[in-house]
Amino acid sequence: MMRSLARIALLVVALLAAAAAIVGWLNVRGEAPVAADAKPPAPAGDATVARGAYLARAGNCIGCHTARGGADYAGGRPIHTPFGIVYASNLTPDPQTGLGDWSADAFWRAMHNGRSKDGRLLYPAFPYPNFTLVTRADSDAILAFLRTLPPVRAPNREHALRFPYNLQPALAAWRALYFRPERFEPDPARSAQWNRGSYLVRGLGHCDACHSPRNWLGATQDSAAFGGAPLPMQPWHAPSLASGAEAAVADWPIDDVVSLLKTGISARGSTLGPMAEVVFRSTQYLERDDLRAIAVFLQALPPAPAAPTPRAPAPKAGDALLRQGAAIYAEHCAECHGEHGEGVASIYPPIAGNRSVTLATPINLVNVILRGGFPPATAGNPRPFGMPPFAHSLTNEEIAAVATYVRQSWGHAASPVTPVEVFRLR
Repeated sequence: MMRSLARIALLVVALLAAAAAIVGWLNVRGEAPVAADAKPPAPAGDATVARGAYLARAGNCIGCHTARGGADYAGGRPIHTPFGIVYASNLTPDPQTGLGDWSADAFWRAMHNGRSKDGRLLYPAFPYPNFTLVTRADSDAILAFLRTLPPVRAPNREHALRFPYNLQPALAAWRALYFRPERFEPDPARSAQWNRGSYLVRGLGHCDACHSPRNWLGATQDSAAFGGAPLPMQPWHAPSLASGAEAAVADWPIDDVVSLLKTGISARGSTLGPMAEVVFRSTQYLERDDLRAIAVFLQALPPAPAAPTPRAPAPKAGDALLRQGAAIYAEHCAECHGEHGEGVASIYPPIAGNRSVTLATPINLVNVILRGGFPPATAGNPRPFGMPPFAHSLTNEEIAAVATYVRQSWGHAASPVTPVEVFRLR
């Protein structure tokens, strides 16, 4: 019996491997390596380089392609995924380990088709499903900027992915299912401002890479675009941006959206965690016209699909738990956030009416209480006020109590937080 099952399993594996190999061949047929430039390209003009630097900021290229303590854009940063670790590549113009011998055609193919100079398929941790929308002119400008960086000799690290995700045929099968090269096509029924925002959000900004749910193979679900999702391998939840959702900005004044992206704070809240890094490295450097375009696009996102069955009202916590949470809040939180959760404008964000506090999942709130909350330092907010961590001074039960209190006070009706949920995030 065991031998029969083993043979069946081996046959299934063999059939899958053969199918993957066929898909792989179909995926790479006719793809020859792109030759290096026959001669060094002529230096780009200052305006092109400056534009490329701006576009690289818009795409937050430095965020992934700079290792902690490493040289800017020299790669080596680990990107943790459910399938293993992908290491970001060296984007400096070093000829042996970076982009020194890459032609503009090769760089464009990587951006547009997700394929390296030698024809190898790239993993979508490099968000080419979004970058495929980037125009050829913008791709060339980004490469022109990268060519001006100091070359850094930093060999690219081999990815540490589990079988079969480490196989090119498996990646080819994924691409056959979930990726098609595209070009950005402006919507003639929309304004130029909306179209600019669409290009930045869906293309260079790759916002849906975090804010859209993914299926079991890691592909974003277009039917729930911008519908919110847990960040893979991180204790954070990227909230839904769909119109009417808990963290949507459709009802915000546009200036508040611009302020949040430009400075990291606004009258409606602050950016923390991974989004604070995006503001620090990327959006604070964008022109206000582009930030307004992003805001216009985000405010026009359609509502999220209705759930098949309405969500049941959150249960009310017991009086004893709420009294415990109120006492902890009065001792540790009220001095900054106010007795009634009103906060202090442009310094401490309000808790009352703060939709990030009442998300269906309390993961962000609990994470901030445990580890602290630190908005980014920006030109518009150079000395941000941060929140200290309480993991060392409050127990799981106490953190659950105060989190439950703020989720069920001042008109809030979110679900209680349990000590087990806190424990999982420690």
